[in-house]
Amino acid sequence: IRSYLMENPEVLLEAMQVLRDREAQQEASRDVEMLSKLSPEIFNDGVSFVGGNPDGDITIVEFVDYRCGYCRRAYSDMMQLIMVDKNIRWVIKEFPILGQDSDLASRLAVATLQHYGPKDYANLHNVLMEFKGPINNGTLSRISQDAGIELDPILELIESKEVSDHISRMRALGQQLGITGTPAFVIEDTILRGYLPLTEMQKIIAEIRVNAG
Repeated sequence: IRSYLMENPEVLLEAMQVLRDREAQQEASRDVEMLSKLSPEIFNDGVSFVGGNPDGDITIVEFVDYRCGYCRRAYSDMMQLIMVDKNIRWVIKEFPILGQDSDLASRLAVATLQHYGPKDYANLHNVLMEFKGPINNGTLSRISQDAGIELDPILELIESKEVSDHISRMRALGQQLGITGTPAFVIEDTILRGYLPLTEMQKIIAEIRVNAG
């Protein structure tokens, strides 16, 4: 066998490709099963921000970290997408994994959503995604001012049990879905782990619509 493989190494390469394809199929099957099981928590948990068209025919759920460079690229793409496609429902789930700045930014966002509602949350989300400096207690005032919200009520909530529970809930969901990095997306019955260019996302959306008839 060894001599055969040495003389025909392409056989080994083909076998490795078959193995990778099989593993990918198994992962996709596990994803579909998990998405079905956790569907209400993913798509309609009643606490996450919903943007775009709330009645859109395609829901994109995004797990974000405000300090993640690829999340910022994805943010730009998502803003373009919901501008040109008026049938996208966009759900955002905070998933801070990059340290204290990430955690504080997520807490600020969740507290804003809980206290002020989705409109002010959306403004803050935009500011956080475009903010270039560190996110700490010294910059919260500037960030909130740029977002047009009053900071004092938010400071009372940032370390609250309600905010902590919200973030813990999103982390637990991400872990159940096998999400270990950001950005990550759930589009219908597909989990996309990592950044996906706008054109690729539009292809996936188009395929889903074609298959849906």
